[in-house]
Amino acid sequence: MNEFTIGALHSSPLIQRHPANPLLTPKDVPYGPAMVFNAGVTKFQGKYVMVFRNDYGDADQHTILPHNTTNLGLAFSDDGVKWEVKPAPCWIWNDEEVIRVYDPRLTVIEGKCYMCFAVDTLHGLRGGIAVTEDFENFEVLSLSMPDNRNMVLFPERIGGKYVRLERPFPVYSRGGIDRFDMWMSDSPDLRYWGNSQLLLAVEQVPFANDKVGPGAPPIKTEKGWLTTFHAVDLDRSRGKNGWEETWKKRYTAGIMLLDLDNPSRIIGMSPSPLIAPEASYETDGGFRNNVIFPGGMILEDSGEVKIYYGAADTVECLATAHVDDLVRLCLEGK
Repeated sequence: MNEFTIGALHSSPLIQRHPANPLLTPKDVPYGPAMVFNAGVTKFQGKYVMVFRNDYGDADQHTILPHNTTNLGLAFSDDGVKWEVKPAPCWIWNDEEVIRVYDPRLTVIEGKCYMCFAVDTLHGLRGGIAVTEDFENFEVLSLSMPDNRNMVLFPERIGGKYVRLERPFPVYSRGGIDRFDMWMSDSPDLRYWGNSQLLLAVEQVPFANDKVGPGAPPIKTEKGWLTTFHAVDLDRSRGKNGWEETWKKRYTAGIMLLDLDNPSRIIGMSPSPLIAPEASYETDGGFRNNVIFPGGMILEDSGEVKIYYGAADTVECLATAHVDDLVRLCLEGK
């Protein structure tokens, strides 16, 4: 069991929460989910595109339906702030082995949009990669062995290989508890993956004691690959922090910089969270309060970085910062 706790955490002063937050709520979705969150967001063919996770239930009664009601929704935007939600989910995978598909991450590579996703199956949790050009038809290219999830792709090949970040579940080798780390693998074709290696362990992150894993797909800067990650701390004294009887975890967003040519090398990392749950829509009234989960990151021509994140496992939000400030934060810690 984890024996130490982590105290109060605060967001970096470099980030600004958008005044329109939350950008997307269940009320914005015409087919009635109870929660919309953990979206993948990218720019594709001149539009901002968001694929978001829907979970169903009764928000007023704080109840959720079985996992097999989860699906993926679709929205488009001209400015990345105001979203037009399509009238129906964009992908429901009908397969007798599949229970649900969720937590999408979008990356454009060589003119095509690739979506990483998690999929619960009858024989374990797997990570998948699909490709689409219209967000109506998805071709599944790869599925991992159980248990793996939180996969994100780099937006270009590195050394001729596709590269992804991921978070496997090595419960036996890490002491039979949540002690999940971030790993990296590469592929010649997006179908067959190997050369797996540890990138970031829980004990390397001062604000985590439970698990760390990928957040949004990395963006390329002159200094390196700017990379968000999720960090989880567990405090067994926490009580009811959401719809469930107890919720003892807190999720924050961290940020680090990886070498352009060798992304398995961490150049720098902020010693404190980039985003910690502080706003009311992050800390109160959600399915699981005190949760920040970054799923999309866009670098604008102006140098502004848009970071899209799920809050309290219930709504989708946006924070912004300048790319130079984020790079400095990774390299200098301030």
